[in-house]
Amino acid sequence: MQLQHHYKITGYAKEIPPAFRQRMLSLGMLPGSSFQVVRVAPLGDPVQIEVRRVLLVLRKKDLSLLLLSRTGH
Repeated sequence: MQLQHHYKITGYAKEIPPAFRQRMLSLGMLPGSSFQVVRVAPLGDPVQIEVRRVLLVLRKKDLSLLLLSRTGH
């Protein structure tokens, strides 16, 4: 994940726990939605993102459960 880059959620990894998937959906992390990387901690983990005008902080481990594509915004 690179600072200030935009990513689109294309889906979820097969191994994502159902409860965590539901949590991501409730936070607005829906397939098709986009987010921007706002900040990255000095050691690279966690990562602050902005999705649908909401700021979230997620661990890289959790972000790895999302299928992403980088967008040109």
